[in-house]
Amino acid sequence: MLIGQLRPADFDAAVELWQEAGLTRPWNDPVADLHRAIAGPASTVLAGLEGDVLLATAMVGHDGHRGWVYYLAVRVDAQRRGHGRAMIGVCEAWLVERNVPTLNLMLRTDNETARGFYAALGYTHDDDVRVLAPARLNATPSSHSACTSRRQSRGEPPRPWLFALCDSARLGRRRA
Repeated sequence: MLIGQLRPADFDAAVELWQEAGLTRPWNDPVADLHRAIAGPASTVLAGLEGDVLLATAMVGHDGHRGWVYYLAVRVDAQRRGHGRAMIGVCEAWLVERNVPTLNLMLRTDNETARGFYAALGYTHDDDVRVLAPARLNATPSSHSACTSRRQSRGEPPRPWLFALCDSARLGRRRA
């Protein structure tokens, strides 16, 4: 698998992969997320390709101090072959090249597969950090209420709690 920046020709396949992996939510537009990351000076979307087939993606970015990885996904038929590990490795290298000292991840608490994956890579849960989820910054009160109603009608809590899974060591110095 070769890893590089996601090509425009693969944008639709990336969004489809994210949907198949269960990473999208109705209140987040994955197409807008993708375009923001590609256009931003401190972010990108990486693609893992075999030939012209998109096997894996990862969105990586930073604020100057903290790096973040989102939308890490590997096609189901390509899992358990080291592709997820390779994608995280390239994300870490991308951040190190930009002198970003830390990498944080946000995972939904019900995503046991991802929690196990990151734990196997040496990432640990940081009990000192909590991610708080505010109302959407661009939402009007009525649109927030509609979003909350949609979540509740699907049996979801109004604001799902996320936890921060942080590598407590600096990038490049993984804990054993």
